[in-house]
Amino acid sequence: MGQSRNDAGPMTSDVVSFDDALLDACPAAVRADLLEEAALLMQAFAPEGRPEELAAMARTLSVGLRNGKHGERMRGRRLAAALRRLAKSAAD
Repeated sequence: MGQSRNDAGPMTSDVVSFDDALLDACPAAVRADLLEEAALLMQAFAPEGRPEELAAMARTLSVGLRNGKHGERMRGRRLAAALRRLAKSAAD
């Protein structure tokens, strides 16, 4: 028979980043386009690439699209996720 919960040891779970999951769910070509667009935005508006600047851009983008159409909101969320991924990379 299978092991009981107590016999299996402590249960574990993984913490999943919503941004990573959102980007990873995109087809590779879409994800590449989003990361490229995020890099262009970074060059234009945050040329130093500081993580806090990129995170602020992502927040502004996320908040600004709440009243937009569904497709625009999804694109904005994905682009914000790409900006946060760049911020995370810059911080590492």
